[in-house]
Amino acid sequence: MNEDDVRALLRDVEDPALGDNIVSLGLVNDFDVDGDTVTISLALGAPYSPAETDIAARVREVLSDAGLEADLTAAIPDRAGKDVLPGVKNVVAVASGKGGVGKSTVAVNLAAGLADRGARVGLFDADIYGPNVPRMVDADDHPQATENETIVPPEKYGMKLMSMAFMIGEDDPVIWRGPMVHKVLTQLIEDVEWGHLDYLVVDLPPGTGDTQLTLLQTVPLTGAVVVTTPQDVAVDDARKGLRMFGRHDTTVLGIVENMGTFVCPDCGGNHDIFGSGGGEQFADDNELPFLGSIPLDPSVRTGSDEGQPVVLDDDNQTGESFREFAAETADMLGLVNRRSVSR
Repeated sequence: MNEDDVRALLRDVEDPALGDNIVSLGLVNDFDVDGDTVTISLALGAPYSPAETDIAARVREVLSDAGLEADLTAAIPDRAGKDVLPGVKNVVAVASGKGGVGKSTVAVNLAAGLADRGARVGLFDADIYGPNVPRMVDADDHPQATENETIVPPEKYGMKLMSMAFMIGEDDPVIWRGPMVHKVLTQLIEDVEWGHLDYLVVDLPPGTGDTQLTLLQTVPLTGAVVVTTPQDVAVDDARKGLRMFGRHDTTVLGIVENMGTFVCPDCGGNHDIFGSGGGEQFADDNELPFLGSIPLDPSVRTGSDEGQPVVLDDDNQTGESFREFAAETADMLGLVNRRSVSR
């Protein structure tokens, strides 16, 4: 079987999200036929994304049906700004327009959920003034410095961690002006030995201030997730965050609604404490994907306080909601990458 035959077989593999076959879309970087083995490089950039896993499985299937064995690798061409975080495939920011919507909880569970799927993950707590991530994952270890004055991040639940909380006293307030924030954030980004990561999740502080501007100007973001609750006030502020990303040409992967329906453990009834459907309507109004609704559940608060992300609890229904959200986010990151190749 020659290369033309293999290419014809690969035309039977569709990318459902992009609506065409992987050859026509330019998602086959290269391939080599050696006897019954075909070595293929695919333009897939979101490891452990369910959608991209399905595409790879379909490639193996069509080749196997033809008596061929597939040896697959995945690579997306380098993005602009790759000199910053060169070993990181995807950088995803988690943002909100206001505080109190559970943004850090969403970021922690997203990162832990991706790591639990098998991905190499980093979690960067960029909230200079209110860093909570180390507590939320019960991170006892602190970063270490190398001889070259770079920072080796500690790890927990398969995630590499960095936070301002590691650098200051537990009860010390951070009282800094914008230039100092910029300097410290840049150092925490560029001087940390993140290594090779599939995903770096960045927990942004609420609002649209100096920290967000520094990150948007410094880090090559693959995309952003906007967190809101169903409440109209939260949606109004989330809209501001959405416009911030638009002004900096940052792709918004979608909207996630936190603190949705509360299921009473005593009566079993559903209670919309913060309203209903606000996040999904916000996504529809802005023609953005709705990445899911996370219920209002006391176990989420307990998990955060005890340093055990609920996404890792296989028996918890809210944990399942977070797992579905993590999978949807990975799928959207993959779609953004594949779309950039196919244009």
